Amino acid sequence: MNMQYGDKKLLELDRDAVWAQIRDEAAQAIRNEPLLGSVIHGGLLHHRSLEAALAYRFSQKLASGEMSEQILREIADEAYRASPELGDAARRDLLAVYERDPATHRLIQPILFFKGYQALQAYRMANWLWREERRDLAYFVQMRCSECFGVDIHPAARIGTGVMIDHAHSIVIGETATVGDDVSMLHSVTLGGTGKEDGDRHPKIGDGVMIGAGAKVLGNIRIGNCSRIAAGSVVLHEVPDCKTVAGVPARVIGDAGCAEPSQSMNQLLGIEDYI
Repeated sequence: MNMQYGDKKLLELDRDAVWAQIRDEAAQAIRNEPLLGSVIHGGLLHHRSLEAALAYRFSQKLASGEMSEQILREIADEAYRASPELGDAARRDLLAVYERDPATHRLIQPILFFKGYQALQAYRMANWLWREERRDLAYFVQMRCSECFGVDIHPAARIGTGVMIDHAHSIVIGETATVGDDVSMLHSVTLGGTGKEDGDRHPKIGDGVMIGAGAKVLGNIRIGNCSRIAAGSVVLHEVPDCKTVAGVPARVIGDAGCAEPSQSMNQLLGIEDYI
């Protein structure tokens, strides 16, 4: 079955379309590389749904001597049963990676191989536990996610859907941070505080924002919808909608350059941006 990737209406009408495409790709991958047959079959084809496959992947990656695969699998299965929106978020995130990452040619790649996608789904498990008042278990998942993926997202942070975290190494997102829908960020991004103050102290990232590699956004500041943060910038002040900021400290250097910077992923700044 061939679906039109990125067609949100199709995704809403047929939640199984994504899973059917994944299974087709998995079967072809085994034909192409039989040595990965057990990995692909165990990780994808053995399961009845995307949610079941993700629960299995979550348990495989985060298990340790302190917490078995079986317990983690039961936690994830419970979460997906109780909150169907977790599966919908996983689908939107998956399509976001496919649409925006030029290294992604099949839907199976993020599920099996990309730690940004896997870490984001692990955060969603931790956030579900947090909202269920199972705080210590949520912290445990956060710890294992940091140890396994190099991605440290507080379970209380609020992250929308259709989010892509590319490469993902050294991502840090603080407790009171919020991230909107359709956001893209690259490795070494920090959404942090500015000191030891308590309370609401982390950034609020709008919808459709693109955050370049190594950017630091600090403090309880708003980053406007469809804005663009250049790689290596340190953002200490609010950013209006549809603007590009760059520098240390960052300043507005122009418009975002397009209506949807998180979709286009254009990270080049023209000479005119500095004039």
